[in-house]
Amino acid sequence: MPDTKFNLIAGSWTAGVSEIENRNPSDITDLIGLFTQASADQLEATLDRARIAQADWAGYGLERKQAVLMAIGAELMSRAEELGTLLSREEGKPLAEGRGEVYRAGQFFTYYAAETLRQLGENADSVRAGVEIDVRREPVGTVAVISPWNFPTATASWKIAPALAYGNAVVWKPANLTPASAVALAEIIDRQDIPKGLFSLVMGSGADIGQRLVESPRIDAISFTGSVPVGKGIAAAAIQNLTRVQMEMGSKNALAVMDDADLDLAVTLALGGAFGGTGQKCTASSRLVVHDRVHDAFAEKLVAGAQAMKVGHALEDGTQIGPVVSDRQLSENLDYVRLGKTEGAELACGGARLAMPHDGHYMSPGVFLNTRNDMTINREEMFAPLTSVIKVGSYDEALATVNDTRFGLTSGIVTRSLARATHFRRNARTGVVTVNLPTAGTDYHVPFGGRGDSSYGPREQGRAAAEFYTTVKTAYISAGNPA
Repeated sequence: MPDTKFNLIAGSWTAGVSEIENRNPSDITDLIGLFTQASADQLEATLDRARIAQADWAGYGLERKQAVLMAIGAELMSRAEELGTLLSREEGKPLAEGRGEVYRAGQFFTYYAAETLRQLGENADSVRAGVEIDVRREPVGTVAVISPWNFPTATASWKIAPALAYGNAVVWKPANLTPASAVALAEIIDRQDIPKGLFSLVMGSGADIGQRLVESPRIDAISFTGSVPVGKGIAAAAIQNLTRVQMEMGSKNALAVMDDADLDLAVTLALGGAFGGTGQKCTASSRLVVHDRVHDAFAEKLVAGAQAMKVGHALEDGTQIGPVVSDRQLSENLDYVRLGKTEGAELACGGARLAMPHDGHYMSPGVFLNTRNDMTINREEMFAPLTSVIKVGSYDEALATVNDTRFGLTSGIVTRSLARATHFRRNARTGVVTVNLPTAGTDYHVPFGGRGDSSYGPREQGRAAAEFYTTVKTAYISAGNPA
């Protein structure tokens, strides 16, 4: 039997009240490990310690804090092959994507290491004679980080890194589907020069540990990435304590393909955006809004491209699409396939459970044609290797279709027209807009977030993160007469 991995409670690795198995979705006979589940008492203990540790950490010199974040980032980048393999093994994304995610996680830490030295304030003259004003940012206190399984290292890192950089303590509850990556990151952070209990790992169910965490009056801020229903539940709990929240939730991203587009480029962008990470991305291109003049040619190339993609074990050479993360997720995906057919969409290819040499959760990439934007498959986030093509007759109709959604995370346009690209950038109602690029893929040094049901609260990443992880203090100073 493999060793059981513990939680990091109040600065010590501690066994829990129960254990869960973590199995490889590419081959469920592969038991990655056993992972302990935290108890309510352990959560309370770690929250007690976090407040003490945060006060110590806030007093560290800037360069000392910078060195901690640099060391975390450097280790992640140097171990990208090893930890990326672990990530792909437990989550199912192809190895190249796993390596890339871990390396990018390291970049988040090195970026925020530099930001520790860029925390500049402001000063102003008062309207009152002899009074000066300075404005500075201070830590909010103890931050709860609740991260998803689809980017178990990167999403957690873009929350944890700024929280630490701006002087906060962190209590992290990762997704139970990907605990091995969580433990690996926690071990790296725990080895650094930080106060005991500054950073905690509390693995457990969302209904138990997650709910207690967001309801705690000792949590000063909650950063969450996950589903809309869970996000709304967190917001309802947080408001009872007036806890600040930052939430990234669902999406229904659209890529508009115009009649002047480079079709080969458009198909490449659509395939990568729709099926990268097995479609299990909040930035996935799940709606392809295509001008009728190029619709048939685009659809033919898209279907051929989807059929040619290699589905396989995440760690095998040549795999382009790994397994779905769990059997439950696969069942939900297949339900959407049946629903799409019932609503009248044509399943042109894929969308089926695959029998493979390994016993895993495999699904072929599916393309729906002849869909309408009011179909359920074009209204709800499916989080699956499925995409829908919607035919439109003009640029104006394409833009209206892109915006006809309760979500608003990312959108994109493929066009050679500068006028269309400029108009789309200004009028697409999403937090992220791309031109001749996939809807998936963001940089770490600029803001990320959406509108509508996609996001709530301040933006993540870049310098925008300071809006959430710090609070503003305005000081008035009357120094008196120097004479």
